[in-house]
Amino acid sequence: MSVLKLENVKKYYGVKNNITKAVDGISFQVDEGEFVAIMGASGSGKTTLLNCISTIDNVTSGHIYVGREDITEIKEDDMADFRRENLGFIFQDFNLLDTLSIEENISLSLIINHTDVNEVDKRVLDIASKLGISDVLKKFPYEVSGGQKQRCACARALITHPKLILADEPTGALDSKSSRMLLETMRDMNEHLGATILMVTHDTFSASFCKRVLFLKDGKIFNEILRGDKSRKEFFDEIIDVLTLLGGDTENVR
Repeated sequence: MSVLKLENVKKYYGVKNNITKAVDGISFQVDEGEFVAIMGASGSGKTTLLNCISTIDNVTSGHIYVGREDITEIKEDDMADFRRENLGFIFQDFNLLDTLSIEENISLSLIINHTDVNEVDKRVLDIASKLGISDVLKKFPYEVSGGQKQRCACARALITHPKLILADEPTGALDSKSSRMLLETMRDMNEHLGATILMVTHDTFSASFCKRVLFLKDGKIFNEILRGDKSRKEFFDEIIDVLTLLGGDTENVR
């Protein structure tokens, strides 16, 4: 079943003779239960594409479907509700609120959605248990480790049972150990909790945890590879090969 479907999506900036084709006719879909990475050099269009999918930006033309809903047709007044009900986000800096406990950070979106308090408590305890942070729920972000903050951010993304989780360079500000911990958590979210994840990354190590990688160049899809039965090391090497052909960044090979 398709969770995300893009049909000939274009995003242009500028006017007349000074047009930048940031996204230039991209079509693909992400099925339920997939973990997909989007890679490409700076200026390839990957961030603009993610912004269009996340409803932060509007497309110039084309259609984007989340489930059966065409998000290019949603009215501005209804956009915030759509995001809360259908999308989960994992940010580079996690965006946790220091004045709220870990428990409150995780439950905030449910509270905003007026979910019954007993249901909120049940879901928070359930997701915290699955991600191994039950013992820090009453603590504040500044009182827990970086890894626990990461898992809190993942729990927050999962708590509303979103159709799709979007991750924007989630390991960009992390050291190697923290990056691996986050990626292993995201892989477990995908494999054991059924989360469908679309991740934008420039990092080959991060992409090697995914099941499929799309490569962008000049606003278009340049190539696509599937992990299949390959080991993560074999998939890592294949990603490097494509990036070499692409002329992209092959230095991030932790």
